[in-house]
Amino acid sequence: MSVLAGKTALVTGGSRGIGRAIVERLAEDGAEVVFGYRSAREAAEEVEAAAKGRAYAVRADQGDPAEVRRLFHEAEERLGGLDILVNNAAINPTAPIAEFTDDDFDRIMAVNAKAVFVAIRLAATRLRDGGRIVNVSTLNTVLPAPGVSLYAASKAAVEQVGAVAAKELGGRGITVNTVAPGAVDTDALRAVNTPEQVAQCVAFTALGRLGEPADIAAVVSFLAGPDGRWITGQTIRATGGYVL
Repeated sequence: MSVLAGKTALVTGGSRGIGRAIVERLAEDGAEVVFGYRSAREAAEEVEAAAKGRAYAVRADQGDPAEVRRLFHEAEERLGGLDILVNNAAINPTAPIAEFTDDDFDRIMAVNAKAVFVAIRLAATRLRDGGRIVNVSTLNTVLPAPGVSLYAASKAAVEQVGAVAAKELGGRGITVNTVAPGAVDTDALRAVNTPEQVAQCVAFTALGRLGEPADIAAVVSFLAGPDGRWITGQTIRATGGYVL
């Protein structure tokens, strides 16, 4: 299928996990994609190879607004303009609230929230009419868990900025939505959960398994494609039925 043939996309945090699956799915759907990565050059090259000439990696630190702007500009120049923006890059250090530092707060908010705001601000005037913005959030915005206070707070900000942007950009036919995954089998998930906690995630999921990055990429692809044209301002909980 080439439902995105002729479309161009920028994906932040596209070298691993959910981001990689999104890049590969959009390229498979026919889009040309520029994706950002911070340090995993080898992984980024693997994504480029898997996308068979339809994806191009650009190194950028999402914690630096100047780098976010540079990534956006380089994507525009390489692709000749942008139709789709996917804000996926994020970090998720975990700690009790009492142990987080001011620097932790600033870094997490810079990468997870401010970078998204900067990218949407650029997209507000430079994305083509009829474009798509898809943000990636987390189930933790509605399902609090110990240790994720700053991660959940930063993603809640993303959801709210997205909802407002949908109102502001709707007149140009641009949709803005957020996808909030549940427990997805990534290195990031396993880095902050014990095997017992991972098993508990499976037990809480109605479909009886962890999500796969491709499951989330499929939802992003739908929202980015023509069939998602009537959905905007929404946060879609793509969780496999994660319920307590």
